[in-house]
Amino acid sequence: MGQMIKVPHTLILLLGMMVIALVATWVIPQGFFDTATTESGRQMVLAGTYHLAENTKLLTPWDLLKAIPRAFAAAQDVIFFVLIVGGVLSIARATGTVDALIGRLLEKHGDKPQKLIFMVVFCFALASSTIGTAGEYIPFVLILVALCKAMKLDAMTAVGMIIAGYGIGYGVSAFNPFTVIIAQQIADIPVYSGIWLRLAIFLPFVLIGFHHVWSYTKRVQANPELSMMKGVECPLAGQAQQNYPLLNKRHQLVLLSFIATLVVAVWGIATLHWYLYELGGLFIAWGVLISVIGKLSADEAAHKFIEGVSDLVTTAILIGVARGIALILEDGQILHTIVNGLSTPLSYVAAEVSAVGMLFIQTLLNLFIPSGSGQAYVTMPLMVPVGDLVGVPRQVAVLAYQFGDGLSNMIVPTNAVLMGIIGMAGVPYTHWFRFCLPLLAKLMLAASTVLVLAVVFGYGLDVQPQL
Repeated sequence: MGQMIKVPHTLILLLGMMVIALVATWVIPQGFFDTATTESGRQMVLAGTYHLAENTKLLTPWDLLKAIPRAFAAAQDVIFFVLIVGGVLSIARATGTVDALIGRLLEKHGDKPQKLIFMVVFCFALASSTIGTAGEYIPFVLILVALCKAMKLDAMTAVGMIIAGYGIGYGVSAFNPFTVIIAQQIADIPVYSGIWLRLAIFLPFVLIGFHHVWSYTKRVQANPELSMMKGVECPLAGQAQQNYPLLNKRHQLVLLSFIATLVVAVWGIATLHWYLYELGGLFIAWGVLISVIGKLSADEAAHKFIEGVSDLVTTAILIGVARGIALILEDGQILHTIVNGLSTPLSYVAAEVSAVGMLFIQTLLNLFIPSGSGQAYVTMPLMVPVGDLVGVPRQVAVLAYQFGDGLSNMIVPTNAVLMGIIGMAGVPYTHWFRFCLPLLAKLMLAASTVLVLAVVFGYGLDVQPQL
């Protein structure tokens, strides 16, 4: 059969996508929609105003090279949050708390991985659905990788639990402030309206995610040779620990302080609109606190912090380069052209087909517009009038946006949070793609079914504005 095809490094794949984006700016007509500034200060496109750009830009390979450091600057909040969390978790590990916690969990759930997988997928989906957590999961990555390693499972299982929960939570969100609220406001329907359907589909979608991860885990347990991580070095290689320390009072204090930190983070996100800068500061404070509780010297804590940061430099680079793809499309003035080209055909098909079309368009556009709220501001002003034209209720258009943006968060390489999570776990993007694609297909089929039924049964007609 000859030599197996060598899969390129994730960095090469991302750079290749930047090159494709650059070539696209030479081929696709450059154009814009007119925009208006909302009360929140965000730019929102105006439907029916698409026009070709008067001043076109010809991007060169030099512009592509300059886009890479600019992309690092644009993604700095996620990059520095990942590095800070890595450093602080290294301090936490030095206190012995992480290993003691893993030992305790193994005692309780070592022979019941399915229970652990369901709990993690459910809890992460619930958090994303309610308060829009995403980057906040990064602190859990190495803990779950270590736990899975101790349970003779692989890093893919750990990542699968986290990202399935994250993507499904965003996709079927009940009241995520970064997606649902913004999209409903743009669609001019009451905020949180239609919540009964989103609550009803939450558990079925979570069960699809759980079943996918658990099915993989069972296969790997039965035959470790089937692991997708075979031949890939675990980020915790050489850190295997046969005898886990007992969970003592000091470890319990560290764990309590971690829970308190998460509570403060949730409070800050919900009431003070905190994001990654504030959360980064909060984790630094927690790092200082646990250094004192764990009786680490200042030098030891500093050494451990630097060690944790250095382990995540590769991840930080991937996050930065991933942001560069969207940057090239914005610089080349073709983002609006792509949105216009995709949305126009929807006005010529039946309502049920149009609703499913909206889902697939939103899924594709998430590759180019990685921000959930940014995608709402660009796409919803276009999808709403198209829906009005063909008979798709605005509530259904919002649901299609949610599904498309949230579920595809699990697989698009321009998503900085996804690249951060798989980078920390040492899972190559190509391996993750192979694992996630069947899960995404199942979820998209379920989402399409929900959208068709929503149109048939008039979901959202009770709040549809009279035109």
